[in-house]
Amino acid sequence: MQVNPYLHFSGNCETAFKFYEKALGAKIQVMMTFETAPPEMGSSPEWAKKIMHGSILVDGEAILGADAPPQRYHKPQGFAITLTVPDPADAEHKFKALVEGGSVEMPFQKTFFAKGFGMCVDQFGIPWMVISPAEQ
Repeated sequence: MQVNPYLHFSGNCETAFKFYEKALGAKIQVMMTFETAPPEMGSSPEWAKKIMHGSILVDGEAILGADAPPQRYHKPQGFAITLTVPDPADAEHKFKALVEGGSVEMPFQKTFFAKGFGMCVDQFGIPWMVISPAEQ
């Protein structure tokens, strides 16, 4: 079994995935637009170029996503995507890249449980936690 997050975006999934490609070194696997869907699905012409389904790999782990039509989009809440990065300098670099244009919830810093930990919301409204775990 595999468990993967599926993120809904408010019409900017392609921009978000390209941002993650740059910020995290992600690899875009799929970006299927609504225009590729069968006509009977009835997507609107203004949504033709929006992402119906997408997939990126972040260090081999898949994150899926799509653009949700305005009537079905809800601001993300109640979860965070967590990046576990062994090297604290690399973790801090990824945190700073993710927070560009977003907001810091907790600055990246050493804690009692980690060599480094921070929480942010990226410019697309997606909550992230970045951790460099303490030695066991």
